[in-house]
Amino acid sequence: MHLPDLVKARKRTNDEVKKVQYQLDKKYRNIGKGKTYYVKTYGCQMNEHDSENICGILESMGYVKNEIMENADLIILNTCSIRENAHNKAFGMLGRLKHLKEEKKDVVIGLCGCMAQEEVVVDEILNKYKHVNFIFGTHNLYDLPKLLDEHKKKTNIEVFSCEGDLIEGLPVRRDSSFKAYINIIYGCDKFCTYCIVPYTRGKQRSRLMEDILHEVEELKNDGYQEVTLLGQNVNAYGKDLGLGYDLSDLLIKVAETKIPRVRFITSHPWDFTDKMIDVIKNYPNIMPYVHLPLQSGSDKVLKLMGRRYTSSEYKELFDKLKRIPNIAITTDIIVGFPGETKEDFDKTIEMVNYCKYDSAFTFIYSPRVGTPAAKLYENDTTSQEEKEQRLYELNNLINEYSLFNNSKLLHTTQKVLVEGLSNKDEEVYGYTETNKLVNFKGNQDLIGKIVKVKIIDAKSFSLDGELVE
Repeated sequence: MHLPDLVKARKRTNDEVKKVQYQLDKKYRNIGKGKTYYVKTYGCQMNEHDSENICGILESMGYVKNEIMENADLIILNTCSIRENAHNKAFGMLGRLKHLKEEKKDVVIGLCGCMAQEEVVVDEILNKYKHVNFIFGTHNLYDLPKLLDEHKKKTNIEVFSCEGDLIEGLPVRRDSSFKAYINIIYGCDKFCTYCIVPYTRGKQRSRLMEDILHEVEELKNDGYQEVTLLGQNVNAYGKDLGLGYDLSDLLIKVAETKIPRVRFITSHPWDFTDKMIDVIKNYPNIMPYVHLPLQSGSDKVLKLMGRRYTSSEYKELFDKLKRIPNIAITTDIIVGFPGETKEDFDKTIEMVNYCKYDSAFTFIYSPRVGTPAAKLYENDTTSQEEKEQRLYELNNLINEYSLFNNSKLLHTTQKVLVEGLSNKDEEVYGYTETNKLVNFKGNQDLIGKIVKVKIIDAKSFSLDGELVE
């Protein structure tokens, strides 16, 4: 049994990252024969892709996916720890599963992901959720077959608090047959004071370019239309390898495979280079969309957050990005960070008025145990009511600019990758090159294709269109 330890998880050394090739032991191949599984995912795109790997591992062991959780023989929760809301949802689901376990004693329940890396979470599970059979963390997905083979009535915990290795060759069951996530870098070394991710995901570890390009080529040959390159701090790609290439070089190579669409997420402003901007501008299959977290418009708060840039430096980068034709820029913003005054919040509003973002993910700060900001939170004097009012004001402004930017597309023709059937009859939905949601009349034969759509109506959160024959 290995328990999480945030002190160990914070350590960073110059030790070489090990590259391990995954291979399923023969003795585990039929463990799941005749059984079904259900995986519930919380959180970011990295978690979504981890779940695709988990599903791939389970199916290599003989398990079959079950769409109904209550009917599955194995249930795994892949969790997120970025905010309190994600915690609450996962614990709420564990409560539901307790009742299920009482009715169906043979069901096996596992928990993994970022929450598993937190000491307070594991302690709470051991004390209140004893029906959980096993827990594993972000560093050892490959241990899943062993955990399933060895699980007993007592909760088995295998969570490693370490810098992390690189595991290549994990099986994958992708959720889509036309768009795919590709991990290019794991972990984060920025240690923003509010963020638990550097503790739960380990240090920055970049995959070799040839391994990434091999994966892209396979996807292209299988007919995929879009790849999204993933990392907690995707802009830092390559810095740890010392091989003379970075994200801009990787983007060029991926674009040169001629796969129709290339995206990347999430960017830290600190690592965004002029070369990257030029690459986005010069390659038409690199989508003109950038998610650029701001977090706050106040220099005081940015410093407390450990963000490593000022509001003026952010503006300078933003202005450079806006020179890319038709680019859409989205962001993340936290309100109510410990010590944020009304004047600090007003500076965030000023920044939003300056940037006029296409959309934003906005949140009230929630403390993460073990992070420096959690200690600041103990002395925070701003009321919850005031924080909620700030969020309300911010969201209203964000929505205004979302509508403003969407309205610019009225009567234009956009290339849309169709992803599925809409809630309305005889409609499908898809996303433009700038990642805007479009609904239009069409049939399911269009799913997985890039089609031309004329925009006929604009709303804050979506567009309506007509298929161009």
